[in-house]
Amino acid sequence: MEISSKENTQFFANNTILPVDRSSFKSESSASKEKQSCRGGIKVFLGALSFVYFAKALSGSYLKSTITQIERRFDISSSLVGVIDGSFEIGNLLIIILVSYFGAKLHRPRIIGAGCLIMSAGTFLIAMPQFFMGRYRYERFPSTINSTVSISPCVQDESQTPLSALEKSQAKINAGCEKEAGSSMWIYVLLGNLLRGIGETPIQPLGITYIDDYAIEENAALYIGCVQTVAIIGPIFGFLLGSLCAKLYVDIGFVDLDSVTITHKDVQWVGAWWLGYLIAGVISVLAGIPFWFLPKQLPRPESRKDSSTSSEHSKFITEDNKDQHKSYQQQVKIAEMAKFLPSLKNLFGNPVYILYLCASIIQFNSLIGMVTYKPKYIEQQYGQTSSKTNFVIGLINIPAVAFGIFSGGLIMKKFRINVLGAAKLSLGSSFFGYLLLLSLFAMGCENSDVAGLTVSYHGTKQTTDYEQALFSECNSGCACSKNDWDPICGENGVTYISACLAGCQASNGSGKNTVFFNCSCVGTLESPSRSSSAVVGPCQKGNECSQIFLYFLIISVITSYTLSVGGTPGYILLLRCIKPHLKSFALGIYTLAIRVLAGIPAPVYFGVAIDTTCLKWGSKRCGGRGACRLYDSSALRYVYLGLTLVLGTVSIFFSVAVLWVLRKRSSPQDESLSANGERGACGTKSRKDNFVNSERLIQTTYWPEKETRL
Repeated sequence: MEISSKENTQFFANNTILPVDRSSFKSESSASKEKQSCRGGIKVFLGALSFVYFAKALSGSYLKSTITQIERRFDISSSLVGVIDGSFEIGNLLIIILVSYFGAKLHRPRIIGAGCLIMSAGTFLIAMPQFFMGRYRYERFPSTINSTVSISPCVQDESQTPLSALEKSQAKINAGCEKEAGSSMWIYVLLGNLLRGIGETPIQPLGITYIDDYAIEENAALYIGCVQTVAIIGPIFGFLLGSLCAKLYVDIGFVDLDSVTITHKDVQWVGAWWLGYLIAGVISVLAGIPFWFLPKQLPRPESRKDSSTSSEHSKFITEDNKDQHKSYQQQVKIAEMAKFLPSLKNLFGNPVYILYLCASIIQFNSLIGMVTYKPKYIEQQYGQTSSKTNFVIGLINIPAVAFGIFSGGLIMKKFRINVLGAAKLSLGSSFFGYLLLLSLFAMGCENSDVAGLTVSYHGTKQTTDYEQALFSECNSGCACSKNDWDPICGENGVTYISACLAGCQASNGSGKNTVFFNCSCVGTLESPSRSSSAVVGPCQKGNECSQIFLYFLIISVITSYTLSVGGTPGYILLLRCIKPHLKSFALGIYTLAIRVLAGIPAPVYFGVAIDTTCLKWGSKRCGGRGACRLYDSSALRYVYLGLTLVLGTVSIFFSVAVLWVLRKRSSPQDESLSANGERGACGTKSRKDNFVNSERLIQTTYWPEKETRL
């Protein structure tokens, strides 16, 4: 019995231990499940945020690809298009402070989801004018439109034109004027882009901080790097979508395409610009859906539970200490407000930060202006279509930018470059990039031969007033208007503004196949006594221009790559030249300055400068100046590249000043720099530590709108 009792005691003792083991197993199991749920939640958020970055980059780059289409569709100038382009930055600035401050205290995923809905609403609003402003009307002589009535282009007397045709034409003009008098539909495009800027605001600050809060510390940089990589892919698809839509006629699905008498090579051609915005809007809606189902907070990883935020600390405050805690918070806020001005003074008292800020503002003015009007420059300078231009930019230039950013980070990692080395690399990248840009001055095409604008009717180069030179002895017997733009190509290779100004007496065929005969002005260049024929549409530029365009593409890609290499080193220089506790404040001031002083004004004054090179302005049906029909190629090249190069050169001088200050403050033993000019946080660390931190920053580098900087 004693033995059996001992065995029973031992048996029950063993059994009493088992529940403890099960509870420990349960705790371990729950911990592992929590860890898996944390990993799964952050990866779902990472995938959703990457898709949002793709969506916003796609819609932003698509807007760049449709600038010339919008200009022609709404008959507006380049400077006004620049205002529309800059409205995105204005919308972003309107609520950036509110979102950054209050957004972190609210449900961040849902705020991002709401931002996606606002962004999609703005994108849809941009496309809405297409459905309310009627069909697109381009300038064409009546005989080129499918018609059974044959009308002579050279109208010597109004009685030669059938009365019904004149009345019908005048009635259409009057109806159009009544419709246009009460509407400026481009305002909807501006408001839509403004709304896009408002919706995009919470994505970057709230999305990146959410990842940084709930991701495992060693994975945070990798996750953010993945998001930024996807953001670079977006513009590739944006410009390719722009290329596809530019080939489709603007009123596709609304009119019979066989009745369209112009091709995508015509300067009056407008593609289906609105279609891409509908696609981009749908993508933005889809991108925002997952955020409505994500939690406000995720379980924190075990390694980061000690670094809880103030909101989590508040859970442990007892009821008795709440009043005391509130008063303490108020004191902290007052103390923080009191430190604002000294912090601002400390920041602006740092010569390296101020000089680099000035260099960045001027350089981004250069880059933003160059990228905004690059499609227009290629179209006008090299005679390329909008479709081909967008295709080339999306498939060649943007990958070069992405590869340049990656190469800059790789160089920093491979050679363990410190602050002074980063300044040198950034300066060298800018110097050689703008040096390559200088060579593009020699890669331009001459003006097309346009009678009365670039050449006279006798074949000599035009030197007199353009409007007066449109009329000559060969068309003096015709009642022509100088405001028309219906170009035809003479068999002598010269473009004439209209069949009337070419002195054409007869026509055969209809639509795109119309041929004009007995054109008195066409024969004056070679054989004045012989009249010649002409076909619809402007003459194409020669084969030499196509060869020059190929050289331009090669230099442009190398330039894009070279300028992008300096992006990462420059950003690291910005972070390393200031005190650690001022980094967030310094980055906020930096981003604000770039948006206000570069993102908004650059497209406007670039557009104003480009407008000065216009040779022939279109005219609206109700009077007034429309969009530019023809630019002076040489003047456009000097204005566009010259303004870009001047701004870039000024930014290089500021970069040289940054390097000079760094050299002055550095010592042979330590070339790093702290904010007060003494060896502080950066100076006391080893070179290896500096490099490790730099490697993390390389992966998280963000400079404003880098995905569209070509």
